Amino acid sequence: VSQDIDGAEILHSLLNAAWLQSLLKRLVFSVPHYTGWLLIDIRSLPSCSEEAKELYHLLRQPHLQALLSAHDTIALKDYEPVLPPMPEDLPDDEEATRIVCLVKNKQPLGATIKRNEITGEIFIARVIHGGLADRSGLLHAGDRIIEVNGFPVDGMEPEQVIQVQARSHGTIMFKVIPITERPVHNQTMLYVRAMTDYSPQQDPAIPCADAGMSFRRGDILEIVDQTDALWWQAKKLPSSTACAGLIPSTNLLKRKQREFWWSQPYQPHTCIQTWLSTDICSFSSAGFRRSMRLCRRRAHSTTQPSCNTRCPSSCYSALNSPYEEVVRYQRHSEDVHRLIVLLGPSGVGVNELRRRLVEMNPNIFQGPVPYTTRAPRGYEESGREYFFISREVFENMVYHNRFLEYGEHKGNMYGTSIESAKEVLNSGKICVIDIEPNALQAVRTHELRAFVIYVKPPTLERLRETRQDSYITTNYYVNRPFKDEDFQEMEEAARKIESNYWQFFDHVIINNELQDSCVELLTAVMRAQDEPQWVPASWIRPTSES
Repeated sequence: VSQDIDGAEILHSLLNAAWLQSLLKRLVFSVPHYTGWLLIDIRSLPSCSEEAKELYHLLRQPHLQALLSAHDTIALKDYEPVLPPMPEDLPDDEEATRIVCLVKNKQPLGATIKRNEITGEIFIARVIHGGLADRSGLLHAGDRIIEVNGFPVDGMEPEQVIQVQARSHGTIMFKVIPITERPVHNQTMLYVRAMTDYSPQQDPAIPCADAGMSFRRGDILEIVDQTDALWWQAKKLPSSTACAGLIPSTNLLKRKQREFWWSQPYQPHTCIQTWLSTDICSFSSAGFRRSMRLCRRRAHSTTQPSCNTRCPSSCYSALNSPYEEVVRYQRHSEDVHRLIVLLGPSGVGVNELRRRLVEMNPNIFQGPVPYTTRAPRGYEESGREYFFISREVFENMVYHNRFLEYGEHKGNMYGTSIESAKEVLNSGKICVIDIEPNALQAVRTHELRAFVIYVKPPTLERLRETRQDSYITTNYYVNRPFKDEDFQEMEEAARKIESNYWQFFDHVIINNELQDSCVELLTAVMRAQDEPQWVPASWIRPTSES
């Protein structure tokens, strides 16, 4: 071999030689478990072959020897579990059994077991979606467990079964009698928004608390299994784990909310702890906004009709169901914009944020023209500052649910109509309004598709710091400086709003610094128009009643 030729080129040409390819085929297909035969075959080549000598020399190098040794070791390794021999004297009525070998690791295996209280037999109660047992396809709900690592488990309590497998290391071997007919599950993925809080650790009725999944109001849940009528399997989005968790079904949670559930019987399951649950708008007139705020302060209970009077089905459903079905919605460029709704406790800065947003770009942002029963002033024009109508007409509009929000101040009625908001949206602009929380259900419709932004007050100390030179409008004074009791009332009002309406908020702004809050508001508003959002499924597939 010429010394001036690069070694890599020599090796490349040798490895592509037809005679070497033939040898490699013999190696792979004839004796795949012992590459040492390769050296023997090379030795048998004619001694006059310089190429063979060169290859022999290369293959004798330590690095290639180590590679060949590793190949031989892996090729000879049998990774299948060593199963006990099948007994020859099995009775004719012996049920078919399966040996399942699972490797313990840090990933959740995901399953629960239960005991037949009459026969003492142990069964797989459920296999958790996404766990190792589910992905392996080796264990199924209804399978009967006969042995765990050679120990018979019939007659044991589920806790004793747990102790048996907890003492094992590495692999766990189960002897099971497979369920004869497994049901075919044609599951449809369902996405819901949680309308209530849930903690499995505080629920004595859950089959296995370790397999449960907690959630808070407003969380988006992916329901992956509804096989069990009482206990669904779900993931909380965004999800960082493949394994699902148990949550109560809609019907069960409704029963629980009515406090009837605690008297209902249930059959408990038991988690196998170590192999399973290591898982587991600027209005035209500032006077209107002041009037509306005073209306709200003086008579909240009389400014709004009852919910199920205002909105036929979607409202009632959202308030009375523990889950609201949602879908991913992306607004198309030809669609009207989503209504932007701001709300928060009085004095937190909702109106100021709305005003600044509209002033930022009046060609994009606008508020609906309000209605009033008061007489117009000399400079006012109907349809510009207000729509001036009679009290009779106003009350007729109230009767027919045409207002998003309305109230009375100094004997005059004021209100924001649904049609006024739709006119702004149909003009191609983004309509921005601020409302009281009890008007939320009137704006959460498939026509308006409201994006709700909650303005939350900062800490009490920060309120004192940022509002020491600010003024508040009250029932008795048009404007006066903030007092400490105003801040305390604001915090208390915020707690009540969050307690009752948190699940409806699409975005939360803590009004810590007004300028920063304006920037965050603008960002959230544009994201609501341009990016996919979770919205009620009824907005995309409206029912005939809505």
